[in-house]
Amino acid sequence: MSPVAVIAVTWNSASVLPGFLAALPEGMAGLDWRLVVADNDSADDTVEVFRSLAPDATVVQTGRNAGYAAGVNAALKAAGEWEGGYAAVLVCNPDIRMRQGCGKRLVDALGAQVGITVPLLYEEGRAAPLHSLRRESSVPRALGEALIGNRRAGRFPGLSELVTDPAAYARPTRADWATGALMALSADCLAACGPWDESFFLYSEETEYCLRARDLGYATRLEPTAEAVHLGGESRVSPRLWTLLTLNRVRLYGRRHGPGATACFRAAVFLREASRAALGRRASRAAAAALLRPGALRVTPGP
Repeated sequence: MSPVAVIAVTWNSASVLPGFLAALPEGMAGLDWRLVVADNDSADDTVEVFRSLAPDATVVQTGRNAGYAAGVNAALKAAGEWEGGYAAVLVCNPDIRMRQGCGKRLVDALGAQVGITVPLLYEEGRAAPLHSLRRESSVPRALGEALIGNRRAGRFPGLSELVTDPAAYARPTRADWATGALMALSADCLAACGPWDESFFLYSEETEYCLRARDLGYATRLEPTAEAVHLGGESRVSPRLWTLLTLNRVRLYGRRHGPGATACFRAAVFLREASRAALGRRASRAAAAALLRPGALRVTPGP
């Protein structure tokens, strides 16, 4: 049987790699797996850490800060050259810490109509799982989040992208898309969907991929018996990253809807960011200002 490819995309990730690599053996227990790393021209010791702690890993150096989707594509290309190919792929952020058996439970949950599976994600020190499931963007959902906040609105499917119902995280649950910190993808889904969209430098690339897979008949599903810790969260506090996240949400919406609907969605997103900027949130102030700039939604090179 072909191995499972574990793909990690790195950029100046040396500080989080020892923990990621230490968790892999238990996280992937019960599977034949190989690690493939795509490094986006790290200026720190990322590549040296892999060579020291994971000498059997395949390391692909992109030679530039190419973005997350481009890194995934580079790693997929390398894994696709294995004799016999791969049985499935796990796409991981390097700040993920898989818990015992996480990888096997995700892979086992893949099927003919389930092309993508995701685990319960936790923050360090918190007992409750993160709200990692999402609904597809819509104007009413953007307005609901702007007017009453995404967590309160999340109780009502028509008013928020965020799925907050605790029951959804206690059972296998299908969603339009999910946080992309750790995803298992079936070989059939990957073959049907093709490469990840590199026009999204960072953020919304997993959203676009899940929606594309859904359109082709491959659902995204939470597997609640699979668990992992996610150390991330920088986008919540960095104005630059929050702005990129916000603009890419609107860009992706525009890909799937007409100009009129996109203008309404952009206005609703602006309302949310402007209201939060008025409360002193620096990241929202930066995002709101960017939404007003002419040409802000054109695809531009990554930072």
